[in-house]
Amino acid sequence: MTKTGVFYVGVDLGGTSLRALVADDEYKTVGVKKVRTVTTGGPARLIRKIATLVESTLEEAGIARSLVRAVSVGAPGPIDRARGIVEEAPNLGWRRVPLRSELRQLLRVPVFVENDVNVGLAGEHALGAGRGARNLVGIFVGTGIGGALILNGELYEGSRGGAGEIGHTVLMVDGPLCGCGRRGCAEALASRTAMERDVRAAIKAGRKSNVLRIMKKKNKERMTSSIIAAALKKDDPLMREVMERAQFHLGILCSNVVNLLDPECVVIGGGIVERLKDSYVDPIRETAFEYFLRPADRERVRIVAGKLGDNAGALGAIVLAKQRLL
Repeated sequence: MTKTGVFYVGVDLGGTSLRALVADDEYKTVGVKKVRTVTTGGPARLIRKIATLVESTLEEAGIARSLVRAVSVGAPGPIDRARGIVEEAPNLGWRRVPLRSELRQLLRVPVFVENDVNVGLAGEHALGAGRGARNLVGIFVGTGIGGALILNGELYEGSRGGAGEIGHTVLMVDGPLCGCGRRGCAEALASRTAMERDVRAAIKAGRKSNVLRIMKKKNKERMTSSIIAAALKKDDPLMREVMERAQFHLGILCSNVVNLLDPECVVIGGGIVERLKDSYVDPIRETAFEYFLRPADRERVRIVAGKLGDNAGALGAIVLAKQRLL
């Protein structure tokens, strides 16, 4: 049955998956669909894929395109928000891609484009774990580590749109090489990619572990969040050790963020949090507490797991679209 009312579409554009979510004016989800991201064939092919996904999600939800106020996309990398250009997204092979204009031409509705981590935090701020906070920091752990800031109730993007690169805070100057080309970034110490590197290196050096067997059984080439959760459930000693080391580094990162910005809340999100929830965040919080400059911050700064899970980015994209339309 065709629905009536006002609707928005949020799109979470990731390096491995593409998610579209349709919500009404009260943020009630009425349709959601996920497909794999295609990175071959250039930007034009992927933009057509986004448009097709939006149209099919609307069709399955029984919503006419004429009822859609806006489509809002969270995309990786720095964004020229005013012009809707993705400046650079290495995982997609994109550079200076005019996503907004291309997608608007295909869909014939208003389109907004924002950084994917920014929209994730906007979602948690409006609808999830960060509700009510005026000053909020988001740390999203996945293939890399992304960060976002809401200060005085507003998304803070810096003077050139590059604020919030928390994953590239250097924690160990002579540490492992990061994808950015520098050494010792938080991303190189505590991301899922970093944990997989350490697990594989330890196994190669002779350590015993079930991780590779679990990956083979699940037909996975990479150490996904589900693999990590399965290994921890089997109480794999190596996985436990690598996880504890990553959690320690994330705790140090959180303490640095709190000492620098004095937020009310730090939200930790991403695929690992979605799988492990508080069992992942609790040790991070305890380490952060140890390194707080002001011990009293233990009682007033919340370090919590995100609540919106995989829908944080798409819902946050809708939150920002509504704000900008107003």
